[in-house]
Amino acid sequence: MENRSYSILFPYGEDTGYKRLSETAFHDIGLDILCSRVTNDPAENRYISQVLSGMTADSHTAEYRQKVFADIMKLPKLRERMKELFEKLEYMRKFGNIHMDTGEKLGFWLLMHRLNDIDDYIKCVEAMREVLSDESISSEGLTGLRSFVDELYDEACFKAMKKDIAELKLRASSVKSVTVGINVNTRFEATSFGLVSVNEKPFRKSGVVGSFADAILAKDRINKECEWDGDMHYYQSDRQNPRKIAGFLEKTGMMISAQSTPFMDASIRNTIVQAVNSDETKGVTFHLDRVLGRILASLLKKLRDTMDRYADIAVVNISKLIPEFMYYIRFAEFIEKCMSEGMNFCEPCLIGEGSVSMEARGFYNMKLAVCMDNIGELVSNDLVFDRENTVYILTGANQGGKTTVTQGIGIMFAMAQGGIFVPAESFRYKPADCIYTHFPADEDKTLDLGRLGEECVRFKDIYNECTDKSLVLLNETFSTTSFEEGYYIAKDSLKAILKKGCRTIYNTHMHKLGTDIDEMNSTDGDAKAASLIVRTDEGKRSFKVVAAPPDGMSYAKDIAEKYGVTYDMLTKGS
Repeated sequence: MENRSYSILFPYGEDTGYKRLSETAFHDIGLDILCSRVTNDPAENRYISQVLSGMTADSHTAEYRQKVFADIMKLPKLRERMKELFEKLEYMRKFGNIHMDTGEKLGFWLLMHRLNDIDDYIKCVEAMREVLSDESISSEGLTGLRSFVDELYDEACFKAMKKDIAELKLRASSVKSVTVGINVNTRFEATSFGLVSVNEKPFRKSGVVGSFADAILAKDRINKECEWDGDMHYYQSDRQNPRKIAGFLEKTGMMISAQSTPFMDASIRNTIVQAVNSDETKGVTFHLDRVLGRILASLLKKLRDTMDRYADIAVVNISKLIPEFMYYIRFAEFIEKCMSEGMNFCEPCLIGEGSVSMEARGFYNMKLAVCMDNIGELVSNDLVFDRENTVYILTGANQGGKTTVTQGIGIMFAMAQGGIFVPAESFRYKPADCIYTHFPADEDKTLDLGRLGEECVRFKDIYNECTDKSLVLLNETFSTTSFEEGYYIAKDSLKAILKKGCRTIYNTHMHKLGTDIDEMNSTDGDAKAASLIVRTDEGKRSFKVVAAPPDGMSYAKDIAEKYGVTYDMLTKGS
């Protein structure tokens, strides 16, 4: 059982056919910002980032995740109930006694705590079975999980375990109090003590000190003999050191008080029991427990036998599912919140055979959306990847939305392949085996090779790794040198990409690349390049992209105006 596992994220296992997005690519397309908005928990953030950065072109994996997420989105009660159960299971796994050694060293109380933990675990699994029995669940992942939990329940013999636990708890519940006998000297100092009896009824009278004083004052209430049931035995604790005995009694009193306090969970009680076991009382702390174990020998043996029988309970099997479930739940909560603010989302749809490899309608940049104060200002776009439009050369005005569109495509692929609804009106696609980005590097990363040299090395690495199933996003690549040099390198690079046939967006200020598309399309291969521009309306940025030839030199003028270096702006007032 302990070697068995189930996943609602990885139908073939975590290490099968996945490529890893680089940290640079993850940051370039804005997934780090997205993840930080999905959850504030660092551990959940790391896990969500890990899942999104693991890419595979396998369509079944994408569909498997999408259907699980669709179920979780439409069943908010399932999400809330599973979160409650996972919190309990995780607490048991970290702090409970469910995996504690069942050897002779464990006494009555610790075995009872472990018994209670196992009982709680069974109740959690039963509750999970009930939640997963919802007829609305249709995904392969969750119906398979339902079968897995059923098998786990049957193989762990939970029915038999519940019966044994009920019988043991019934027997143990008959112990309501214990009577302790203390021998004293003439100064009323404790010289020895021991367990006198184990009782089925609790003591009723309060005020132990008052009762003791009454007994001292009323001479006729002092017993001449010390008698008890012949079946009971007296066990010396420490004849030589009355201080240790007195200290033990004080600490044992506090321990018993803590043990019987309502609402105190097992881990806190165990901590208190352990705290009593100091150097001064070593070997004495669990004296009462040992004596009780001898008196209730048959019950203790039954407890140990039961623990040994069910020692293989694999809490870890279900605990492994907790981060996977939380991945879906956090995204469901996030998307519900975004939808309440007016954002559109859709369930991705996989494309089978055919020339179209992506068709996005009404998509927008999720990173931009979560950072905006006014969602009404979001601009959506349409884009298609097919044989005639495999490589887009995207040109347009400075700060007109080229990078926003480029990032938006990358985020949609990552979210869709992670199984999550995407920010669009509709999204059809063939999964990418990985996303590669080539955005401007920080200055400190270009000191050794120079900016152009660093760009060339990075591009060559990307080209060597990418395939015809990849998504390549290039942002102002080769723009750090003169126009002539940058244009020469960029043109050859695009021709090489066309030969490989990977989906690409290359946003650039080198509009001449868009006018040379026919020449680039003359290379061998089915993939073709197309010009894409950010449309302007009467000189104003619309942030809308359309398939059209470049607008000439208007971009240089736009940049000049932005930085105030036109002739009129420079000479104004002089």
